[in-house]
Amino acid sequence: MSTPVIAVRDVVNRFGAQVVHDGVSFEVQPGEIFGIVGGSGSGKSVLLKTMLGLRRPDAGSVVVEGRDITAMDERELRAIKRRYGVTFQHGALFTSLTVAENIILPMAESLTLDELSYRRLVELRLRMVGLPLEAAAKYPAQLSGGMVKRAALARALALDPTILFLDEPTAGLDPIAATAFDDLVLYLRDTLHLTIVMVTHDLDTLMRTCDRVAVLVDRRVIVDTLETIVDYDHPWIRHYFHGARGRAMGAGPGDARGA
Repeated sequence: MSTPVIAVRDVVNRFGAQVVHDGVSFEVQPGEIFGIVGGSGSGKSVLLKTMLGLRRPDAGSVVVEGRDITAMDERELRAIKRRYGVTFQHGALFTSLTVAENIILPMAESLTLDELSYRRLVELRLRMVGLPLEAAAKYPAQLSGGMVKRAALARALALDPTILFLDEPTAGLDPIAATAFDDLVLYLRDTLHLTIVMVTHDLDTLMRTCDRVAVLVDRRVIVDTLETIVDYDHPWIRHYFHGARGRAMGAGPGDARGA
């Protein structure tokens, strides 16, 4: 087994007397797409913020590329955050900026380039995510939902990250657009050699793209391959994978990736 890109070790997150995570541990391996799922209140967003260094856990550690981010000061965190890209559930593009300006923003914080160089980098990122070059001059409100997701992904790729965090990447998309976005994620993982962590509630996306999945249940985590985890005897897991949507997808022994 190779050295993990991310190691979450015995993480505890609480809000007052409410314990959200009680000793959560798992590792994300290089080049894999690692899914995180769980019911409402299971702490998916809290865990993501902890992995991003936006929240310090009450106990435990998060090690990213060999460095413990929970022990870093703000200056050290800023440096390591340049190593990963993030997309948020609703795109989180700045509505007052064009697509090009949104993509340039993280570049301008770290690089000093001339206007032509920025424009060429924007064009490259747009091509990478399958957007037409004319999208650069548009504002988020002028884009479809699928285009907003792709523009947010282009911004996340602005600084050539090695790790990509996707928060509900296909939420709000119709099935055709969601499938196209899933295909794009797989393509980018393979061509850019990315490691991807994906928080999702979309069973289709999970089964189509993820190599392993972490299920947040009972303030802990269960991690396994999709082929195996569908048969875990836990009420939430059985309901999630074997409910009406899971049966429609063919989730079951040997079918987790084959629908």
